[in-house]
Amino acid sequence: MGKYKNDNRVVLTLDAGGNSLRFNAMKGEEFLLETITLPSNANNLDLCLETMVTGFKNVINQLAGIQPSAISFAFPGPADYPAGIIGGYLPNFPSFRDGVALGPYLKEVFGIPVFINNDGDLFAFGEALSGALPEVNEKLEAAGSSKRYNNLIGYTFGTGFGIGCVINGQLNRGDNSCVETYCLPNPHIQGVILEDSVAIRAVKRVYSEQSGVQDATLTPKDIYDIAEGTRPGDQKAAKAAFAEMGHVAGKAIAVAAQLMDGIVVIGGGISASAKYFMPALLEEMRGTVRTLSGDVLQRVQMKVYNLDDEAEFAAFAKGDARQLKIYGTDKTVTYDPQKRIGILIDKIGTSTAISVGAYDFALAQLDQ
Repeated sequence: MGKYKNDNRVVLTLDAGGNSLRFNAMKGEEFLLETITLPSNANNLDLCLETMVTGFKNVINQLAGIQPSAISFAFPGPADYPAGIIGGYLPNFPSFRDGVALGPYLKEVFGIPVFINNDGDLFAFGEALSGALPEVNEKLEAAGSSKRYNNLIGYTFGTGFGIGCVINGQLNRGDNSCVETYCLPNPHIQGVILEDSVAIRAVKRVYSEQSGVQDATLTPKDIYDIAEGTRPGDQKAAKAAFAEMGHVAGKAIAVAAQLMDGIVVIGGGISASAKYFMPALLEEMRGTVRTLSGDVLQRVQMKVYNLDDEAEFAAFAKGDARQLKIYGTDKTVTYDPQKRIGILIDKIGTSTAISVGAYDFALAQLDQ
């Protein structure tokens, strides 16, 4: 399925966390080694950079003579990703705050191209080239539909509310490495960023408010289990917490979907709770707005389908195709006036999609 599934080039990868750095190498969109894990030493810049060099050198040693083509990985921002420079307020990497030319440094050390992006971008790129987008197009072909999609918007629901956009196979990195929706105005809490009603902290906060239970140890998984009735707690409040998240996320995704016009895929840890947030999210995307003169319009001008629902996918594939006669001739052309997009939960796993995205991005850049 993946564009680079059979590629023989090797790319070094890194999963950068505030507590640990996890190193590996990929070939043909598959990991080659057991992951090498080292402490991040994020508070000490010299030690952190030394650890990165050590980790990548360990991977190269295990490749037994195979020359890697590039290094590619996700790293938290703010950053100038095309230049490989990290700097600004990074809670998990405080020693990078004053600006670090990380990409150029690693290129100097290893003598190969280095590509750095944020995780939302790489998630979207992996899903566009090797995940949700080719999967949807393959299913459309199998269903006998002529409709195909070239654009994808990827969202991650987790500690934050990440986004990535891929248009015609090209990652939209923006002119300032700042394609984001987390900081959009919160539609429910005036003057607050939208992310505060979508991320992990939002689910915990709303459950606490609705249930009156002050328990900081509860995780979204715990709250999901409460909603399922498999863990003691306020089931109604648990369901309300995910529904609230769905309503706010749906408003944001509606804006992005209308601007980008493509398939939407959702990943991240909270995506496992889709059965409780997806109805509210779809309700928002399928909602209406009006003009001052009273005309009612769809919030998203395209019809929105839940592609994880078999019946909805069948309707999505069918569309409203008809034969249209070419004026003055006996010939016809197929015309489908139904504008439509779809939304689905990622299937390859968010971490895998990010890693595959890093691999694919490196090779796409090298091929240019």
